[in-house]
Amino acid sequence: MTGPPTVAVFRPDDDRLQEAVTLLEGLGVTPIPDPMLAIEPTGDGPRRDGDYTILTSKTGVERAVAAAWEPTGTELVAIGPTTAETARDAGFDVALVPEAYTSDGLVQALAGRVDGARVEVARSDHGSERLLEGLEDAGAYVHETVLYELTIPDGAGRSVRAAADGSLDAALFSSSLTVEHFLAVATALGVEAAARAGLADAVVGAIGPPTAETAENAGIEVDVIPESADFEALARAVVAAC
Repeated sequence: MTGPPTVAVFRPDDDRLQEAVTLLEGLGVTPIPDPMLAIEPTGDGPRRDGDYTILTSKTGVERAVAAAWEPTGTELVAIGPTTAETARDAGFDVALVPEAYTSDGLVQALAGRVDGARVEVARSDHGSERLLEGLEDAGAYVHETVLYELTIPDGAGRSVRAAADGSLDAALFSSSLTVEHFLAVATALGVEAAARAGLADAVVGAIGPPTAETAENAGIEVDVIPESADFEALARAVVAAC
């Protein structure tokens, strides 16, 4: 390899992508920004009658704010420190952040609290069914509101082409959907086999076990899973492995 490693990043094309690029440049690598998620708001906000309201992402908080929703009379639960920070910045009180930033971790954190309670889950259209099922098994009355849809952005594929031509050194998969969209774009471009071969020669990072499971089930070997499920930890761990 000549020059700094090239590292694909799939964050949505907003401040998260720019922050990721800045972080990677500071770590001495060459980012390949290739957003694999476009956010399409539905215009809906969380229901207001939940005993607990679960927001699962920074975007979810932003969509709730846009809908003029406030956590009045509900216990607000945020998955992950970024979601919690965004909620607090919006003036919301956050009652709980589970230790494990996964659906299973959230169910474990709430299992002893929600029997007979109304739980509102406000998130994207690609949320895991395991969260809803786990809460129902814990005795909750669960309602889901889709705040936004996640689609493949127009023009996505820069990282796919780099993987296909052998010039990609690492990839940072920050959600299960980024894995699925990467492969969908590779198929649409007619380079799936070559892109898979390129990933096999690269350092592949997954932000947490659910994302790693998606990748492994799709035939992509994962080399790095950070100890904490946040993007900076993922980036640092993958760069260290390059």
